[in-house]
Parts: sequence; C-alpha cells; structure tokens
Amino acid sequence: MKPKKIVLAYSGGLDTSIILKWLLEKYQCPVVAFCADIGQEEDWDAVREKGFSTGATEVVIRDLKEEFVKDFVFPALKANAVYEGGYLLGTALARPLIAKEQIRVAQEFGADAVAHGATGKGNDQVRFELTYMALAPELKIIAPWREWEFRGREDLIAFAEKHGIPVPVTKEKPYSIDANLFHTSYEGGILEDPWQEPPEDMFQMTVSPEKAPDKPEYLEVSFEEGVPVAVNGETLSPAKLLALLNEIAGRHGVGRVDMVENRFVGIKSRGVYETPGGTLLHLAHRALEHLTMDREVMHLRDSLIPRFAELIYYGFWYSPEMEAMRAFIDETQKNVSGTVRLKLYKGNAWVVGRKSPKSLYLKELATFEADTLYDQKDAEGFIKLQGLRLKVRALINEKRGGSR
Repeated sequence: MKPKKIVLAYSGGLDTSIILKWLLEKYQCPVVAFCADIGQEEDWDAVREKGFSTGATEVVIRDLKEEFVKDFVFPALKANAVYEGGYLLGTALARPLIAKEQIRVAQEFGADAVAHGATGKGNDQVRFELTYMALAPELKIIAPWREWEFRGREDLIAFAEKHGIPVPVTKEKPYSIDANLFHTSYEGGILEDPWQEPPEDMFQMTVSPEKAPDKPEYLEVSFEEGVPVAVNGETLSPAKLLALLNEIAGRHGVGRVDMVENRFVGIKSRGVYETPGGTLLHLAHRALEHLTMDREVMHLRDSLIPRFAELIYYGFWYSPEMEAMRAFIDETQKNVSGTVRLKLYKGNAWVVGRKSPKSLYLKELATFEADTLYDQKDAEGFIKLQGLRLKVRALINEKRGGSR
C-alpha cells in the first residue's frame, strides 16, 4: 500500500540525500527529514538547508544527547555490557533511540511510513526495524538499500548529479565513520584488511598514546546505584559528564579498540573504535562493584553479560527479555555507590583506589594478621567437604583400575 507521508532518518550525507530524493520520486508523497543530534559534530543549519533543498517537506532536528547517555549508555554501563570482549556498543546503543524518536516524529506529523539508510549487509537495518516493529507496528517500513535499482556507488553519484544533489569533490575517506557522544567507529575501505594498521590521522577522539602527556593524570568518578554522577567531586548531567571524560581520556590516548566482530547477519567485520570516556566508566564501575556487590549476585549478573550485549548488538533493546534483564540488573546496582580513583598514562587507565559507604570489604576479615572474626582452623572442614567428591572419584577409579 502506497504511503501518504514518510519520515526518513536523515543525516545530510550523500547517501541519505539520495534516499530522500529517491523516496520523493518513487512514492510521490511528502517526506519529512528527521535528524538526531546524539553528540556527533555537525553543522545543523547546513543539514537543515540541504534537507529542504533536496525536497524535504520538513526538516526536524532533535537534541537527544542527554537522553542517549541517561537512558541508553548508562543502563548498558550498569550491565557492564561488552560485545565479544571488546566493543562497548556505541553505535548499537544509538540506533533504538534514533528509531524511537523517528516514530515520535512520524506520529507528530501524521506519517504512516518510516525509512532508514542502512544497507542490507549490516546490523543497523535490524536495529532500526526491530524498534519500529516493537513500538509502532502499524507503520510501513521502507529500506531503500534493499529496494532500489542502484548497483554501486557510480549509480548513486549519477543519480545525485542528475538531481542536483551536491557530490563531495574532495577525496572520499577510505573508510566509513559513525560518531556520537559515546564513541566513534571506523570500518570498511582500507580497514577491510585485518592485517592493515589503522592510519594515525584517522582517529578523532583520542591522541596517539606516543604523543600523550609524559605525566600521568588522576581523576575520581562517583556513582549512585551504578550510575555515574560526578567527576572529581563535581556533579554533572549525564551528557556533560561523558563529554568531560571523553576530553580527559582522549588527551591520554585511552579508549582505542581494534577487533574483528561477528555481525548479526552472519558476516565477520573489522571495526576500529574510540570510546575514551566510556572506557573509564567501565573500569571504574567494575571496580566499585568489586567493593560493594555480593559474590553470588555478581557472578549471576556476570553470566548474563554476553547475552545482554548480544541483545543490544542485535537490536532487541525493546524486547520482553531485555525488560526482564534490565529489571534484574537495576536490582543488583542498589548498593553500587561510591567513588573510584583512576590513573591515566600513555593510552592506559587503571584503578588505584575505591571507597564506598556500602562497601562489603572488611579489613578485619581480609587481614593476614590475627583477628577474632575468622578462625583459620575452620577452613580444614570446609576444604574436606569441598574435596569429598574428588576424593571419592579418585578412590573409585583406583578400584576399577582406571585413570584419574
């Protein structure tokens, strides 16, 4: 069924500008260009002007930075979410928020369809569309990269030139970039060879560790129930706190990751990431948990980290299983309050101190000196009971003449 009005997730770049014009031609209906400001550095006046000049009925730009950090980055932080041991999920966390706000814009403008610029090979198409389905199943979904007739970049450029869409005359970057307040990611082009070292001039958020200051820097991050609230004693909003940590960690070259990951669609992809402030928050948060969380609760939560990270990566932010896991994780964070001191130097960051009014650490128990709370003789029976099944197994194998 032909849509009456479409809201396009629009960046102002070449691809989404072509998509905007293509939608107008194919569906012959108004198209609203929606832009989400999640911390990427853009000339928003220029983006707005380009959207109108390309044919958009309206250009809507929403500042979502605080919501992004508060409602997406920090909940992932509370779960210590890391995908495949390295990726802190910067792009994956942004997509459900963009799609959610896109739906809101569609409802405000009476649109019955939404469109995105994600390709048919990547993860983002899934993240956008699962969010549309979960929050607004009545909306028609349009994915131009899976529908149009263009076969390659030359076709796209020819279409752009035909319709007067500005084509950058500068040399195209030899890789793809996605940026927000949490991270910058790089993939494709010269990075498709996993043996190729990323060029140093590629990085935007961090200096080279070799060029970082020769003197270490200390900082303190404070948390309340697992949520970062202050840096060096200064209380800040979520977005401002993360921006400050990005600046501090970035000048010390902290937060770079280079990995080959498994996309949801089944393709391996090499990604290079900068997550300076997020790296500090993950280190500090984990250190505070070590001080304040019950062992069995921590181990149970830790067993869920790979699954939680997968749900984010695969696009299931708005799913019943995610709701259940987030409720459990929130419960585990009730005592994760306190302050952690970090030391930064030449691309490295490590924890050098932690304190909490809800600490479970008792020096009287941990000490090697004499104490009245723990009788070391009790360990003998504890060890015997723990080893009983091992001893029985060995005796049975010995009777049977088998190996241990």
